[in-house]
Amino acid sequence: MNKKVGFTKRSMRDVPLDGKIVLVRADYNVPLDDNGQIQDDFRITQSLPTLKNLIERGCRVVIISHLGRPDGKVVPSLSLEPVAERLGKLLGHHVAFMSDCVGDLVHQAVKRLPAGKVMLLENLRFHAGEEANDPTFAQLLVKDSGANYFVQDGFGVVHRAHASTAAITQFAPSVAGLLLEREWNAITGAMHRPKRPMTAVLGGAKISDKIKVIDEFVQIADSLVIGGAMANTFLKYQGYNIGKSVHEDGLDDVVKHIYALAEKKVGREALDDFIVLPTDVAVTTDISPKSRRAVVSIADVHPDEYIVDMGSESISMAVNAVNGAGTVVWNGTLGVAEIPQFSYGSARMALALASQPDTTTVVGGGDTADFVLHWDVNKGASFAHVSTGGGASIDLMAGEPMPGIEALLDA
Repeated sequence: MNKKVGFTKRSMRDVPLDGKIVLVRADYNVPLDDNGQIQDDFRITQSLPTLKNLIERGCRVVIISHLGRPDGKVVPSLSLEPVAERLGKLLGHHVAFMSDCVGDLVHQAVKRLPAGKVMLLENLRFHAGEEANDPTFAQLLVKDSGANYFVQDGFGVVHRAHASTAAITQFAPSVAGLLLEREWNAITGAMHRPKRPMTAVLGGAKISDKIKVIDEFVQIADSLVIGGAMANTFLKYQGYNIGKSVHEDGLDDVVKHIYALAEKKVGREALDDFIVLPTDVAVTTDISPKSRRAVVSIADVHPDEYIVDMGSESISMAVNAVNGAGTVVWNGTLGVAEIPQFSYGSARMALALASQPDTTTVVGGGDTADFVLHWDVNKGASFAHVSTGGGASIDLMAGEPMPGIEALLDA
């Protein structure tokens, strides 16, 4: 794994951006409801420090982003226009919106944009060239915006080699935004320079997406708490009947490898203290908002039941594992947390971590961040860091290549 300490790329603080046209890659891939209204603006609010800094420096700020998966076609329901409106309210002044991200209309509109003003361009993924990492499309983004500099601030996409993350850096001097730098420092700091003891809390559905990061945690953490559907795969490996629960088949060798790594580190006697799995679980025969929650021992799950959360004994064990921790990295909810009666494990974990201001808590993106942001009255401020990136945060923790960071100018 890349063990470099500290951010090794140039940031927007290191280059003379004052008065320039700056093209900013943000990640405004926000959830929309059935009426096209923004359900959660966390990714937009997290981009504000970068934008305000550029506005104060008299830049003309041109923002590019994607939304959803339109697969290279124009899909009106995935327009970024509602994002421009919300961003304007958050910044306190009008944000111009362009109905495309390349072309002469964009070029003319940017020329008319006053210093210190902001424009958002239409969804990058309306063009097939974005996900194809097409250099011609990337060159048009720079040329038509007239950008003097490119600022990469879309942490949620830097693990992908797309036109707006990788190819674009060939056509303009490219540096990191304040959000990208903050994400890097928070996540790599927790992984490589943790305050001890360090606990990793891992949930969600898939082990297969997180094999490398689990390996990493076995080596660096002082304990691992495993919940959610991921725990079902471990329990099945141990011979328990998990009924109809969500799990992954064919991963016995992977789980065996994880236990072998852990045993090598802590010894066989300490395995159950090191890898904390549920001993009781909440079950139901029907996963719906109207379902009843019943708690049983892991030995008593019936063939027609789904495991949907940790039981009360397991929740206490999980909370004890993080009590007094110096660093906690939490990635993956501990049950079907979108249904209130199956969110007890996740809610108790959130409460335990929010009640420990001396613990550096890094919450991985995706479902965990969504849960925490809706749970927390302080919109995530109760934790040291809530990431805006799902797959990107996992890949950074695992030391995977990050094309959108590697392509930036070296410090």
